Amino acid sequence: MSRPRPVALIDGNSFYCSCERVFRPALLGRPLVVLSNNDGCAIARTAEAKALGIKMGQPWFEIRRLEREAGLVALSANFELYADMSDRMMAVIGQFGPDQHIYSIDESFLFLDGVAGRSGSSLAGYGQQIRARVLQWVGIPTCVGIGMTYTQAKLANHVAKQRQHWAGVCDLTAMPPGALATLMREVDVGDVWGVGRRFAPRLREVGIASALDLARADPVMIAGAFSVVLARTVRELCGTSCIDVGGDANAETIPRKQILSSRSFSRPLLEQGELTEALAEFAERAAQRLRAQGSRAGALQIFIRSSPFRQQDKPFSAAISTRLIPATQDTREIVRATQRALRGIFRPGIRYAKAGVMLYDLQAADVGQLELFPVGEPGRPDGAASRGRDPAALMQTLDALNARFGRGTVKLAGAGLEQGWRHRPERLTPAYTTDWAQLPIARA
Repeated sequence: MSRPRPVALIDGNSFYCSCERVFRPALLGRPLVVLSNNDGCAIARTAEAKALGIKMGQPWFEIRRLEREAGLVALSANFELYADMSDRMMAVIGQFGPDQHIYSIDESFLFLDGVAGRSGSSLAGYGQQIRARVLQWVGIPTCVGIGMTYTQAKLANHVAKQRQHWAGVCDLTAMPPGALATLMREVDVGDVWGVGRRFAPRLREVGIASALDLARADPVMIAGAFSVVLARTVRELCGTSCIDVGGDANAETIPRKQILSSRSFSRPLLEQGELTEALAEFAERAAQRLRAQGSRAGALQIFIRSSPFRQQDKPFSAAISTRLIPATQDTREIVRATQRALRGIFRPGIRYAKAGVMLYDLQAADVGQLELFPVGEPGRPDGAASRGRDPAALMQTLDALNARFGRGTVKLAGAGLEQGWRHRPERLTPAYTTDWAQLPIARA
């Protein structure tokens, strides 16, 4: 546990939508959603879109009528633009303090110990300065939540977004205990960071319905009945810092237990060759994430399915698992395993709408393991002897090239070149900030 320090969470309001509005001011005040990679569902919504009843993750086909009925604007996700705008926003926020932890594309924690005296204002006033500068320099509206722990800062940020009288900044550290208790009583337990849909119903069953109820719960009881992580949330709500989001170089990072890469296709696929290419692409992405967290996979599963929304299509769904012996993080071995697995479940005549690869039985890559036929030895099966003596170095080089020159710069031939299955966004806005040919033009 570390010493409590005032910390602010600054995040962009409806970040993807706000990025689009920076370059298209005519969208201000209009209901706007940003759609997922395959234009399949809403992954960002403005307040005006939420007022229409649009839910996060709601399929596009269910809300498309609102284009005509309510003037809804829907845009394809422009992740290149959002990443660049995020870099700009985080750089501005970083000017307000030396200890900044970027948590996600639109969220940043900033420690504020000592800044109030330097700035000549309260912490809430300092938060208003941050909001004003980000809006002026980047164009992104933000909200700021301030607390003595990460969880308190998250809670304060939630309150700042929900209640207009806070003017975008909520500082829990300045509240008397009675006022803080009243505020926490009004926050649903499901809105507390770390609770979510998994624990909220069970907590309500035992009489914990608000953030205040959770803060007053016994951490030992919570750890036994729910989880140690949720017990830490209880302590954080009470002002005891016991969660780290990346600032402590010695903090343990918990790797994923499974890694999934999947996508719906831009059109139904009928040929096994197209599915093979798509699964190779998904396997490559999963393998890259596997190496990024320092793991090897001992098994994988693939799935293929038709669309449940097209009544004219024959319903079909199949999945198959296979062991990876020995466990590996080599993209080539993983892709080869997906190809073998696909041959066992592919059925001709099906219009396939989605497929995916999941890696599981993950283990640390630095844990030694013995192989009957080490890489490069003549007896190794599947021709592995011809694939080089240091697959780890090859994969490291592959990741480095793709990190420097862009994802997909170097890939296996099995993933295909044309990739006709890949989605072509129909509502994609220009790369306003990263492509000279697509820079916005100001007209008099």
